[in-house]
Formats: sequence, C-alpha cells, structure tokens
Amino acid sequence: MFTTDDFAQHRSALFGLAYRMLGSVMDAEDIMQEAFIRWQNAPKADIDSPRAYLTTIVTRLCVDQLRLAYVQREEYVGAWLPEPLLQSSENDPARLVELNESISTAFLVLLESLSPLDRAVFLLHEVFNYTFAEIATIVDRTPADCRQIGHRARQRLMEGRPRFEVEIETVEEVVEQFLQACVGDDLSELLALLAPDVSFTTDTGGKVSALHERLAGADRVAQLFTGIFRKWSPPTIFHISPINGQSALIGCLNNKPVSVTTFDVRDGKIHAIFTVLNPDKLKGLTCGEGVTKGKEDER
Repeated sequence: MFTTDDFAQHRSALFGLAYRMLGSVMDAEDIMQEAFIRWQNAPKADIDSPRAYLTTIVTRLCVDQLRLAYVQREEYVGAWLPEPLLQSSENDPARLVELNESISTAFLVLLESLSPLDRAVFLLHEVFNYTFAEIATIVDRTPADCRQIGHRARQRLMEGRPRFEVEIETVEEVVEQFLQACVGDDLSELLALLAPDVSFTTDTGGKVSALHERLAGADRVAQLFTGIFRKWSPPTIFHISPINGQSALIGCLNNKPVSVTTFDVRDGKIHAIFTVLNPDKLKGLTCGEGVTKGKEDER
C-alpha cells in the first residue's frame, strides 16, 4: 500500500524537474502542492509505480503552467530570468555536479528557447535519465516521437551553447576574482576576466530602476560594474553564495537581499552575467550566506 512516505521519497527529484521546467521556485512549490493533493486522492490500487505516476502528474502540470507562463512573460517588463535557487538537495556528490550544470542560470535561459513539450522530453531524458519509452507514457506520445523531440531539442540548445559542462571550482575562482576586481576598482583585471563578447542581462520585473536592455561587450560591461561598485559598495555588501549550483554574488542592503548575480563561465572567461533585481524573486533568500566581501573589509 502506497503512503505519503512514497511522495516524500521522490519529492526532491520532482521539485528539481518542476523548477527546471518553470524556472520559478514559487511556481515549482505550487506544482508540488497540487501533485501531493492528487497523490492523496488517487486510487492507490491502480498505481504500479509511484515514481512514474508522480512524474507524470508533475510533468503534465508543468507543461500546462509553462504554456500560461509564456503568455504572461510577453507582458513582463524587461528581460525575464529564472528565480534564483539557493542550493540543491541532491546528496550524491557525482550526481550533484551533473545536476548543478542543469540548474545554472545560463542553462535555464537556454531552455526558454524550447516549447513546453520539448523542454519536458529533453529534461526527462538528459537530466533525469528516463528512457524514451518511459517518457512516451508520461507525455502521451510514441517513443519514436519522443526520440525525435529529444534530438531536436538537444540540437537547438547546442546551437546556443556548444557544450554544457561546467567546472564548478573554476567558476568559484573566477567569481572571487571578479568581486575583488570590482571592489578594488581594477578595470584591467576585470577586463582580463571577461570574454570579448560578454553580455549582461538584468531582470527587474519593472519594479526596480535599472538597465533594461541587454548590454554586450567587455568594455561596456566592465565600465558598468566598476561604476556600480563605486556607487553602491558600501552600503551594499556582496556575499559569495551557491546559487543555481554555482558560486554567485548576493548583494545585501541593510541585511536584505537586493540582487543576485550569476555567471556563465567557460574556459576561465565570463561569457554572460545575469542579475536578478526583481524583489519578488529574492524573497526566498537571506543574507549572511557564504563569504562576505566588500569595501568594509578594508577598514
């Protein structure tokens, strides 16, 4: 007889799927609540596998939610970025590295180019290791259809990013160097960390006054960040914390998170910078995590 313990056993993986599908912690939690209600009310005698049943529920709820979200994002003010996720609950270190790559901001932004169905098939196969036969049952398509969808999705993502592998230690080192260069107002050191075609994207949701357009080019991005740190650090203090599986910067003002900045680091260079300023997406974060660095350290 299946119980609520069966739901708890699979909750971490189910939440991971929902978050990657939706790019929103709050929406993923809502999906989990709805899935739990359906699990409680389901006739357990008809369920052969709790994992398969729950994954089907969560996937289909996410596909429906994502279709609605795409419509809502057409009205979103400025660029839309995923809601920052503080950490992963995965316990296996090897698996953790693999999953961290698939929750990086850069990866989730790429997923936005896929349709809801394509995203579901790609994630189930590439991240959660479902076979195409299993996925076919979940999304109500044939295995051949799912194989084709998965291949098409991977090709599309590879066009936007040649490889997905991320060296976590390299990211941590680069982020630390980036922060020190900004704090020290060292423009040459900052430029040395940036790829020539580096881009900078902010998500304000129209609720914070900031740059709305995507900025590109090492010189422009470096000048912007040195200017930001001259003006805001202090009173804003920046903490290095694990966000979306990698080192990131949390900006705190009066012990309240006001920004989260994540990086796309490849071959030791920063190729993209993403900053979330929308306060609605920062509610689940706290200050004091990780290592504090800022001009206060020089006192």
